[in-house]
Amino acid sequence: MSKKEEIIIGPPKITRFEKARIVGARSLQISMGAPILIEINETDTSPIDIAVKELNAKILPITVRRTLPDGTFQDIPLKWLYK
Repeated sequence: MSKKEEIIIGPPKITRFEKARIVGARSLQISMGAPILIEINETDTSPIDIAVKELNAKILPITVRRTLPDGTFQDIPLKWLYK
């Protein structure tokens, strides 16, 4: 990783809180009619299940913003946290 691609704030992987926030936001998008990014079968009818499968498939183009108490922040692409 270059200096610009270094995770400075927080752990080098996605936290359970970030995962919950991403799944919640993505399931809301799906329930409002956003296109689904993976192939689903008849048993996957819940937007939450679909959002979890998209997250596990590592295809979501989402950026996580981690903020420190002093107001500084870092925007981290989700693909950096999948490692």
